[in-house]
Amino acid sequence: MPVLDGYRVLDLSIAMSGPLAAMRLGDLGADVIKIEPVTGEWQRHAPAGGATGHQVNASFLALNRNKRSLAVDLKDDRGRALLRELVAGADVFLQNYRPGVAERLGVDYETIRALAPDIVYVSMSGYGETGPYARRPGQDLLLQAMGGALYSSGAAGAPPQAAPYFLVDAITAYSAFEGVLAALLHRERTGQGQLVQVNMLDALIAMQMQELTVRTVGGVPQSRGREIHAHCYIRAPYGIFPTADGYLSLAFADLAVLADVLQAPELARWDADKDGFRHRDEISALITERVRTQPTDHWLAALGERGVWAGPVYSYDDLLADPQVEHNGSFVTYDHPTEGTVTTPGFAFTMSATPPAVRRPAPVTGQHTEEILAGAGVPAERVRALLDAGVLR
Repeated sequence: MPVLDGYRVLDLSIAMSGPLAAMRLGDLGADVIKIEPVTGEWQRHAPAGGATGHQVNASFLALNRNKRSLAVDLKDDRGRALLRELVAGADVFLQNYRPGVAERLGVDYETIRALAPDIVYVSMSGYGETGPYARRPGQDLLLQAMGGALYSSGAAGAPPQAAPYFLVDAITAYSAFEGVLAALLHRERTGQGQLVQVNMLDALIAMQMQELTVRTVGGVPQSRGREIHAHCYIRAPYGIFPTADGYLSLAFADLAVLADVLQAPELARWDADKDGFRHRDEISALITERVRTQPTDHWLAALGERGVWAGPVYSYDDLLADPQVEHNGSFVTYDHPTEGTVTTPGFAFTMSATPPAVRRPAPVTGQHTEEILAGAGVPAERVRALLDAGVLR
């Protein structure tokens, strides 16, 4: 039996962070009901990379497996009444509305708690629900830029480079997932529900606990050099270096070993732990000069034989073909009723007794509306009238 079998989650979230958190709960067996507008959740209409699909685009597909869809107009009193009826049978209520929207819709914590005192209510926001930035748009790139880390890599004077994936959305999703599990454990022990608040800014700050503590406790400022280097708080060599036919990643290498393998005796005069910070640029410049003389496979073999931490730099196609990825089962392939056979990233962890699994493909809009409401005891004639009125889909 899945570990969260028997728990019901009402997922009112949009975009990435909320849907990803809810999907992870579904992966562990929770019954996740995606409550979306009759026109469909925003992500249905914003396909990443233009990958539109047949009826379900790739980005929505990626974030909404193991859910049932109830399409209802929450701006209509009749739609809100249906939602209140579902709250009574729910364990988790999750939303990532802009501050103030939940109150206007009548789905804020106090209102929901009055209906279900033991509910775990998760509210996700960009910067926190109060304070000077509460109403700023909480978008991933904006938070990455504000989070401080973009000045820890790259060369001095070069524009900061953001991560090429939704880093803050992902860490916020996992923070919410963690908060839900902790709150459910608290409820199992005490019978009490609670409010779990997660914001993107705090999630990103918490993720940088090592780097920011180096600054706050160690007093070390961020200082970018002129040469290749991936993180200002890590000694050289550390970065992505061009080879004769591609790129090579290199981390924490012993300089004496590098001096031998790269035939760069100058490297041997430095002690990595002492000089890896003070002479970062000189070390990186020498490595750059030598590494570009041979193809990547040459260096992977030569450095690997000496135990140096070095690796290839993959594209997505390279990653998909990697034997370790295949061995791990990092991706899952299953049949979708409208999109055919699909392959998506799988699960971040395994469990020996209650492993996560794909139990439901991502739904089309309102696919389970009648099923969900019938299960909640709503009469079929009432459902039909609401469908005809456009309150449901």
